[in-house]
Amino acid sequence: MTKPVLILQLRPEDETSDNEFEAILKYGGLDKKKLQRIRIENTGIPTDLVLDDYSAVIVGGSPFDISTPQQEKSAIQIKIEQDFMHLFDDIVGHDFPFFGACSGNGLLGMYLGATVSTRYREPVGCVTLDLTEEGKNDPLLTGFPDRISVLLGHKEACDTVPDGAVLLMRGSMCPVQMFRVRRNIYATQFHPEADPDGFTVRINVYKHHGYFKPEEAEGLIERIKHAETPYAQEILRRFVSRFTDE
Repeated sequence: MTKPVLILQLRPEDETSDNEFEAILKYGGLDKKKLQRIRIENTGIPTDLVLDDYSAVIVGGSPFDISTPQQEKSAIQIKIEQDFMHLFDDIVGHDFPFFGACSGNGLLGMYLGATVSTRYREPVGCVTLDLTEEGKNDPLLTGFPDRISVLLGHKEACDTVPDGAVLLMRGSMCPVQMFRVRRNIYATQFHPEADPDGFTVRINVYKHHGYFKPEEAEGLIERIKHAETPYAQEILRRFVSRFTDE
């Protein structure tokens, strides 16, 4: 029997956390009976967590910013970042299947020594990204067109490709959009689980979090309401399928 997938979430709001969770299930093709969900925004990562109990780990987004000055971070954000540094020791050390989107991308990048800053921030929207030559040959992307559409919106990103990582996808505004470490560890700056309904929820909840001006919210919702990102969602499905029997 395949071990469950572990979903770690960092969103403090029930509405965005639940919406993200359901989207991961939907586009990952996951069965609720074959996963474990842990919301770590209150307590951090459990100290007794054992990776060998799971088939893969998926980490979603968060309003926490790694680039926030250390003295301005909350105690729980500092704990979460420290917990991930320990978790990545095991994940990278054992090439354990991992998929991190947005915040998961930044946390992995930071662990690998990349600078995470606001230099390549991008407004909320649907953008087109380019696959690299390495990306075209990656199991999660093989057979894709050279360019795909994705939904994203972030205040920070990795300034450079992390040491030891392979760049799989790049963008015109933000160069590091997807990378792989070893064979089984993936990260995306964009949201493969996203769709217009989910992004509408996030736009409404995070309109005062600095991603955009509050008065821009309705215009952003209008611009993304017909967005189609099937290849981005296929990335998540392929990751799940590769490491489970789904």
